Parts: sequence; C-alpha cells; structure tokens
Amino acid sequence: MIQKILNNKILNGSPVQSVAGAALIISLAGIASRLLGLLRDRILASQFGAGDTLDIYYAAFRIPDLVYSLLVVGALSAAFIPVFTGIFTRGEKEKAWELASGIINLGVLVIVIISFFLALFAPLVMKLVVPGFSETKLESTVMFTRIMFLSPLFLGISAVFGGMLVSFKRFLAYSLAPSMYNLGIIIGAVFFVEIMGPIGLAWGVVLGAGMHMLIQYPAVRLSGFFHKFNLKKSLKSKSVRRVIRLMIPRSLGMAVTQINMLVITIFASTLASGSLTVFNFANNIQSVPLGLFGISFAVAAFPHLSSLADEKSRKEFVRIFSRTFRRIIFFVIPLSVFIFILRAEITRVILGTGKFDWEDTVLTLQVLGILSISLFAQSLIPLLARTFYALQNTKTPFYIALVSETINIFIVILLIKKFEVLGLAIAFSAANLANMFLLIAMLKRKISHIDGKNIICSTSKIVLASLAAGITIQATRYLTSNFVNLETFLEVFFQLTISGGMGAATFLLMCYYLRIEEFYDFKKSILIKIFGYPTDVIKDPNEIK
Repeated sequence: MIQKILNNKILNGSPVQSVAGAALIISLAGIASRLLGLLRDRILASQFGAGDTLDIYYAAFRIPDLVYSLLVVGALSAAFIPVFTGIFTRGEKEKAWELASGIINLGVLVIVIISFFLALFAPLVMKLVVPGFSETKLESTVMFTRIMFLSPLFLGISAVFGGMLVSFKRFLAYSLAPSMYNLGIIIGAVFFVEIMGPIGLAWGVVLGAGMHMLIQYPAVRLSGFFHKFNLKKSLKSKSVRRVIRLMIPRSLGMAVTQINMLVITIFASTLASGSLTVFNFANNIQSVPLGLFGISFAVAAFPHLSSLADEKSRKEFVRIFSRTFRRIIFFVIPLSVFIFILRAEITRVILGTGKFDWEDTVLTLQVLGILSISLFAQSLIPLLARTFYALQNTKTPFYIALVSETINIFIVILLIKKFEVLGLAIAFSAANLANMFLLIAMLKRKISHIDGKNIICSTSKIVLASLAAGITIQATRYLTSNFVNLETFLEVFFQLTISGGMGAATFLLMCYYLRIEEFYDFKKSILIKIFGYPTDVIKDPNEIK
C-alpha cells in the first residue's frame, strides 16, 4: 500500500515534480543505507583499525567490483533502462519481459564463466593488483577475493530488478536494497568474524549481495515480471542485442572508473600498512552526500530524460536537466564546505574508537579534506553521464573518463613519493574535476543550450550562502572549543552538532534572503511530500516582494 501511494504520487506529478519526489524517496531510503554504511565502517575501524586486515578486505573488492561494473552496471545505466522503458511505454509488455529475462540469462552465464576463471587465477591477478603486499597478506587477499566473486552474481540479477523498478518509477524497493547490502556486511563483521575469523568479512559481503537481490524481487514480481530461462531465444532477441551494442562503450567507461580504484589500490599497496584502508574510509565518508544527492537525483531523472529524448522534447529535456543539476549543487556544495571544515570532528565521531588510533584518525581526516574539494564534481558526474546515455550517446562519457583517468595516473606518479596516500587523494580529486568540466563542455557542444545562465546564477548564490555558513561553522567551533575539552565522544559530537547546526541555519537563512529557487523547491517538496501541505500556501521566491 505504501509503495502504491508513493508511486501514484510520483507518476501523477509533472516530470520535474516527479524527479523531486523520486529523489526524495531515494534520498530518505539512502539516509538509512548511508547511516548503516557509517555504522559498518565504525565497526570495522573499531575491530581492526587501519591495518593489514582491512587492507586485504578492501583490496579483495577490486576485481569482483570490476566484473560487476563491466558486465552489469554498463548494461543497466546506459542501455537496459532506455530500451526497456521504450518497449514498455509502447505497450509491448511481453517483449519487455523477454528483454529482462534475456539480460538476466546472458548476464548470469557470462558472470559465472568470467568469475570462475578469475577465481582460478586469482593468485596471479591479485599479485598485479597489490604488488606491495607481502606473501602472507597476498594469500589472504586471494582467499577473500575468491569468496567475494559470488557477490557479482547476486548483484547482477539485482541490478536488472532495479533497472525494471526504476523504469516503472517504483523507487521504494529499489532504494532499500543498498541498506540490505550494508546490513549483510555488518552481520558478517559482528557475527561471522566471531565464528570464522577475518574471512567472515568476505562472507558478509556475499550475504549482503544476496539480500540486495531478494529485497527487490517481490516488487518486480508484483509488477508482472516472470523470469523465463531460454538462452537460445535470448541470444536471438533483437532488443537484447541492442542493449549489448549500447552497453559496450558504457562498460568500457565503467572499466575506466574501476581502473581508477585499481590504480589507487596498486599504489596504496606499496605504502605503509593501512594506507588503502585510510583512503577507503575517507572516501566512504565523503560518498554519503554523493549517494544521497548526486546519485539519487541522477537515478530519479534518468527515466524522464530518456523518455523526453525519445520524444524529441528538447526544451523540456533541458529544463529537467537544469533543475536536477541545480538541486544537486544546492545540497552538495554546502555539505562539501561542512565536511571540509568539520573533517576532524566527523572522522573522530565516525571512526575514532577501538583499534582506530590517533595517527589513523589524523591521516583519514587529511584525506577526507582533499576529497571533499571535488565532492561537487563527483556528485554531478552521474547526472552528466546519464544525460548522454539518455541521448543514447555512450561513447563521449567513455572518452572523457579515459582522459580523466590518464590525468589521475599521471598525478599519482608525480606525487605519491612525496605525499604518499595524500597524493592519491589529490590525484582522485583532480581527475574528477577534469571529468566533470569536460562532460559539461561536451554536453554544451551537443545540445548547445543547457540553461547555463540559470545554472551559473543559482550556483553563485549557493556558493555565497555556503561560504557564509562556513564562516559561522568556524566561528562556532572556535567558541565551543573554549569550554569543551574535546576528549570524549560526547564532547566531539556536541561540537560537531552545534557547529553543523549553526552552519545549516546560516545557510538556510542566506538561501531565503538570496531567494535561491532550489531552496523554495526543497521547502515545497518537504511540505507536500511529507506534511501534505497544499501547493497554494507555498510561495514561489519570485512572488515574494
């Protein structure tokens, strides 16, 4: 019943309202997932600290993640959703179900074959991925990796389920899946480790992947989908072949993204023990707003952009792109400022416990500060890339990703000797900034008008409001440090909450006085979607005298 109500609200609104409502649902579910993710990291940090065990754990993700990204994410984000949506909107339901079944059939077959051979040759593969690991550390990484190869199978099926749900704009079950994934990892860290030792972490990942798949199946089944295993028919299907053709450039683009993490893993393995863990912890923290706003808005906008591109409704296409772009900026820029200024408090509150010592904390907060500088770029890339995919252009984002990865590798080689793990963070941020600016430039060339005037105007106001909030945060930190010792969790949490709260209040006040359109959109979404306020009591900023 809840899902039906939520879907009706989304489907009955205008396209822009639908994007906001869908993004709100994804964001609310995402909050739960991200909180579980932070709890997961706190448990891992407390139990193991930044050392060999977590270096092994994070290194073991690299190849299974590469398989998943190459074979699944590319197909879903660039090809499956637009093709499936197009078939379904034409009323050809049976063909749509055949396409979904065909992608699942081929996907499972290919994943099983590739994973089998990679697991078989894991000792050779992982020696290339972590050349700096000792023999003992390498052996453990191989063992973790072989177990984790089960996860792409579950996540692959789950991704097809999720693609169908996004096409139907049924975002609730889709949005809950990441929470299940994190819950599985937490179960592994808390219970499996007690029984099996550190290898329980790998089995927790497999459990999480299975839960990620199972949570979405009932919603897909209720939508009318019934899986048919017919491999011969799948291979002959024109729509399946079309998805494969479209996914190849996108898969290569995803490979470049994963190569980015592979490069970080390779170089981090040559640094001091715990360097890879520190980078991953910092990246996980700054990924919270990325997931909540950058990815959620991009996912919510994608089916609308895809349908409008097919209908040649360029004006409405640009309008939705611009509004979504500005909404991402509205949330992410102030959060970037908050994270940068409060990076010490955030790191201490989330990770500063158990075996995660002061040296680990300092290094993590330094990496977090560098990563936060490019957070707005990281958050816009999913939308920009999906805008190209909606136009059925998968090559441009791939070429741009290739250029940005070249920049990443060059800067890493240049800086790693002097700055060590901080050099990895600098290279990562620089590459993402380059990726974003190149995507914007190429998109402007492709569709000429992308509503740049409104984007620049809103962004300027948001930056001004964020800077004012940052000054308030810094002043509040200074004042509270005079009467708070900052030696216990509660004292640090108090400073974080008070400083962050004052900063948020300042930002919202500045948004009101600067008449930032996205602020009023946000206010309207909250009042309508949560509290049920009628639209006529919510004033537009342009109506305020």
